[in-house]
Amino acid sequence: MAASETIAEPKLIAQERWRPRVNPWVIAATVALAAFMEVLDTSIANVALPHIAGSLGASQDESTWVLTAYLVSNAVVLPMGGWATSIMGRKNFFMFCIVIFTISSFLCGIAPSLGFLLLFRVIQGAGGGGLQPMAQSIMADSFEPAKRGLAFALYGLVAILAPSIGPTLGGWITDNYSWNWIFYINIPVGILTLILTNRLVEDPPWIKADRKNLLNVDRMGIALLVISMSALQIMLDKGEEKDWFQSDFIRFFGITFAISFVVLLAWEWFTKNPIMELRLLKNRNFATCCFLMLFTGGLLNATTVLQPQFLQAQLGYTATIAGLSLSAGGVVLLFMVPIAGQLVSRIPARNIIAGGFCAAVVGYYFSALHINLGLSFGMASIIRILQVLFIPFVFIAVTTAAYFGMPVEKNNQISGLINFVRNIGGSILISLTNAGVIELGQFHQNQLLKHITPDSANLQNQVNALSNVFTRSAGSANANYLAQGQIYNQIQQQSHTLAYQDMYFILCVTSFIMIPLTFLLRKNKPGAGGEIAVH
Repeated sequence: MAASETIAEPKLIAQERWRPRVNPWVIAATVALAAFMEVLDTSIANVALPHIAGSLGASQDESTWVLTAYLVSNAVVLPMGGWATSIMGRKNFFMFCIVIFTISSFLCGIAPSLGFLLLFRVIQGAGGGGLQPMAQSIMADSFEPAKRGLAFALYGLVAILAPSIGPTLGGWITDNYSWNWIFYINIPVGILTLILTNRLVEDPPWIKADRKNLLNVDRMGIALLVISMSALQIMLDKGEEKDWFQSDFIRFFGITFAISFVVLLAWEWFTKNPIMELRLLKNRNFATCCFLMLFTGGLLNATTVLQPQFLQAQLGYTATIAGLSLSAGGVVLLFMVPIAGQLVSRIPARNIIAGGFCAAVVGYYFSALHINLGLSFGMASIIRILQVLFIPFVFIAVTTAAYFGMPVEKNNQISGLINFVRNIGGSILISLTNAGVIELGQFHQNQLLKHITPDSANLQNQVNALSNVFTRSAGSANANYLAQGQIYNQIQQQSHTLAYQDMYFILCVTSFIMIPLTFLLRKNKPGAGGEIAVH
């Protein structure tokens, strides 16, 4: 093999000369706290929806818009960080987002009606949309390239752990206080991070704020982004309820999304000052990282919903206990994230990512084999541990690899796009897995019913045995109907359990497909910052 050549990260010298005045770990902890607050809010309200609906006189269906409104607003703002930074500077934009997020959190807590709550959630999502990418880019600039893996380990802990503990914390707060407090807890955290950011964070010299850029805003890009993301989220949120494309409602939003998204991609690629710099995708490494992060975010968020959903719907767990079943995975992540951060500085990123997806294959295969109606809390915790074990290695390595060979002045755009695809991946896979469980459940139910006929000896024996039991409590007139209803309920439970098993098998196959795709990444030199080996 020929001797390796290296491609140095553009403007690496400029970054090596500049260093923040404060210890970079102090800066990282500050911005990570703000990002943690925002990521937590994407999942903490999930288990509180019934309480919100009852308190505000809304239906369960209407209450889901509390999540949708936040996600749409968040998705729209995520990729706009680069443009906003060019106007007011990154530090000022980050602080502005903290202020918006904190004030809107208070307004969400005092909202007198569902309409006001949705309005305030849109504002909150907009403020939160700037926190994740800015926190990541601040970390990227505060640490020298060779040590970014360790910094992104801290960010990975935020992005991975927050969705895992969100349902548990939200359930506990709602059960013991009221749903309003899931928003109020953001206020002291927001004030603290605002003060610390003002004192500790500074912009590097290559970030130049110019208010004239406000006039150069990509209005068409913003409009297309709002339309496409709103249409996508509504389609995903209401698809299963409306029977997907059998519904004119879903077809309308599906077509709207398809057209607006294609036009958005074309516009952002060719326009002079795009809101999303899609031309960065010409870099094969970065494009591959975006694709891998799309599925990584999807897998993390989908399984965070699937397991509590199974435990509550099929085993009768409360929201709090179902959320607690995820806690063991969160504890393991506390130990695995620092290890993953260390490995990124010692092993090529693509090798770590491939190994991570191998672990995902094992975890999802184990989940498929052990999900059943006799599942204990302990086994549910073990399953969760195996499901999330791969996440730190893939997440941190992909995040680090996204900056390889990229100009430092593009860090804001890079972090915005990476977080954008991660959130979109989460929304898509949550909807697809939920729809898959329902469709597969119906399929298995039909298959099981084929084997149950009126003249089946086994069926008659079960009906008779159950009728004898129900006769003592409900009388002979109702016993036979109750027995048949009990058998039908058992068939439904078994059907949905088989559906969950199938879904984990599908996730297992998806993870397996990601392994060879990982090697589209060029091999980097561990510890050499942005250098990539070319053979």
